[in-house]
Amino acid sequence: MLKVGITGNIASGKSQVEKIISDCGYKVFDLDKTTHSLFENSEVLKQKLKSEFDTFERTEVSKIVFNDKNKLKTLENIIHPMIKDEMFKIFDENKAQDKLFVSGALLFESGFSKFFDKTIFVEADPKLRLERLMKRNNLAETEASKRINSQQNNKHLADIIIQNNSTIDELKQRVKEVLKLL
Repeated sequence: MLKVGITGNIASGKSQVEKIISDCGYKVFDLDKTTHSLFENSEVLKQKLKSEFDTFERTEVSKIVFNDKNKLKTLENIIHPMIKDEMFKIFDENKAQDKLFVSGALLFESGFSKFFDKTIFVEADPKLRLERLMKRNNLAETEASKRINSQQNNKHLADIIIQNNSTIDELKQRVKEVLKLL
């Protein structure tokens, strides 16, 4: 099985790339959704968050960590091992797949990229990302900028870079070209 990691900075279009790959008949798993599920369903995580952040509500924790890099690191130390366990379950449960795609915003920062055969980085211009994030999350420019600036640009670590600065049709074409190469 070829394991392909998909990453990119916030509002770059990872979800669109995931959808296109899925529409082409491949299994795609989103670690960001796994994280949301852990926030909602894991009593162990809720207890750890409550003791560390005085809340376990995802939106409240997000406000805290996007304003304090030390708190962000604390959250990552709590949740990354749990996400890693879930990722390995995905690998194990999908061994029969020819190609398996797993998306996550922090594949490089978390060290998870080493578990993939290939990595794809979805990239978009910073101004476009800011506009998308403000619209998608209904955020003020300052709050959206904080979230964008909290992430590193690790495209130099990826095997493949997909530009997403244009139309959805052009993105579909680029993704289909990448799928042929894999």
